[in-house]
Formats: sequence, C-alpha cells, structure tokens
Amino acid sequence: MIALTQLVLASHNAGKLKELQAMLGDRVQVRSVAEFSSHEPEETGLSFIENAILKARHAARVSGLPALADDSGLAVDHLGGAPGIYSARYADGQGDAANNAKLLEVLKDVPDAERGAQFVCALALLRHADDPLPILCEGLWHGRILHAARGAHGFGYDPLFWVPERDCSSAELSPAEKNQLSHRARAMAQLKQRLDLA
Repeated sequence: MIALTQLVLASHNAGKLKELQAMLGDRVQVRSVAEFSSHEPEETGLSFIENAILKARHAARVSGLPALADDSGLAVDHLGGAPGIYSARYADGQGDAANNAKLLEVLKDVPDAERGAQFVCALALLRHADDPLPILCEGLWHGRILHAARGAHGFGYDPLFWVPERDCSSAELSPAEKNQLSHRARAMAQLKQRLDLA
C-alpha cells in the first residue's frame, strides 16, 4: 500500500488527465507530464505493459514524483491481437478515421462470429523512476467489430466497437456510461483498490 497525495500522469492529453482526476477523486492531485517536459519517450516495448512502464519511468524521472502511465489499444481476435500496441498508428499515423477505415477494409469479408475484439488498458504506477516493483493493473473490455461505424461519442475505434451488454457501439454510450464500463475504468478500479482509494 502506498500513500499518494499527488502523481504525474505520463500523458500530454488534457482529456485523459481530466478523466483520470475524476476517477481518482480529490484525495490525489494528478499533474500532467507536460508541466515538466515536452519530450515523449519512444514506445519501444512489445506489449501494453512494457510501454506503460517506459512512459511512467520517463514521467517519474522528469518530475521527481510518483508516475502513472497507461497504454491502451484494440486487440482483434481474427487479426491475432492486432492492431494491439500499434492501435493509434495503425494507418501510419493518419488519425482515427484512417485507422477505422483500414480496420473495416481488413475485416470486410469476416463474419460476425469471428469479429471478436477487446479494448485493453495497461496501467503502470511507479513510486520513483527506478522503482523495481511497479504496480501493474490491466482492464479488458470485450466486444466485437461492427461492419460500419455507429455513434458520435468517444474517439478512436469507439464507433466500430460493439458493446454486447448495452446492445450498442461504444460511441453510442454517454461519456458517463463509458467511464463505468471501459477497459480504462476496469484497470482504474483495480488501481484504486491497490491504493486503498476505492
């Protein structure tokens, strides 16, 4: 158990910072690594966990604070887990619309029964830059890939991700609903338990 009053989030994404602060509540102040450095480390890991640890080590080193990083993506069963850690740059860094178009093209003749997928979130919390025992949490959100985009909320692959328990796409959920069901919410729930913040 570690007592935290503040930590640095290894992300320059203001939306992710706000989402995380809401999930952790007001007992922990969450600061962005952007306050300390504009440099983003190269994600050279071969797994979500490795990349999360790389990002957290960098953030802890530049800030001198405990650091939290997440590495998230989409793993499609038919594609052997791809796009996986390359989810954000699946279409060579051309953005969400291009990533979605590429995924639909690759899966165009694949039947529903073989379109299973999961969103993955790996969280790594390091007490300091050389922490040999990071706290690791993982959240999985199971669904399948649709044949066409649906919904206007969310980002990334949300319009293509069918959520069976809600009978809609992730992009058709309200932000509040998504924050209760998502892979990131599941990983954060584990982390809050580990930190005794639940």
